[in-house]
Amino acid sequence: MPRKVDHRARRELLADALLRLAATRGLEEVSLRHVAAEAGVSTGMVQHYFRTKDEMMTFALDMVMDRIRARSQAAMTSTVPRELVRSLLLQVLPLDETRRQENHVVLAYFAYAAVRPAIASGLREAAAQTRRFLADQLRAAGAFDLDPERAAAGLLALVDGLGLQLLSRQLAEEEAVAALDAQLELLFGRS
Repeated sequence: MPRKVDHRARRELLADALLRLAATRGLEEVSLRHVAAEAGVSTGMVQHYFRTKDEMMTFALDMVMDRIRARSQAAMTSTVPRELVRSLLLQVLPLDETRRQENHVVLAYFAYAAVRPAIASGLREAAAQTRRFLADQLRAAGAFDLDPERAAAGLLALVDGLGLQLLSRQLAEEEAVAALDAQLELLFGRS
């Protein structure tokens, strides 16, 4: 009787290998052959699951976004808008090894996506969903003296900048969290 193969698990194994390579060597160093070597499988197996590098990269990016979403949802234990926003944004900041690796990969994807519209559209949609959620929370908190969409865009820009400063070791984790909390206080008032 033939073995059952978990195709999703195999695709995730390959995507995890891609993520490790991207985080340590950059996306320009990622190829189907390198991913196969990193995953300990044949190049033929990688080609069976992904016809092209872009297809593999898109799957890996979707997987990272799904993981961030799942982690964020698990961390959101409050119904208070400010706490929901804080929980989400803390899951995006590179405050531990998993999030540092994800941030390295997302940064590499930004550069890669600059010339690949299919990958850029996935990044755009993820950012738009996050902005909508943040703007909805600002509205729910009654932050009527500001434009919720612009404030949401500003929060994402702040977190992106803090992430860069954390990755380049320009800020300590406590400083980045304190800067985020200061911005949340400006938007939502004191907690």
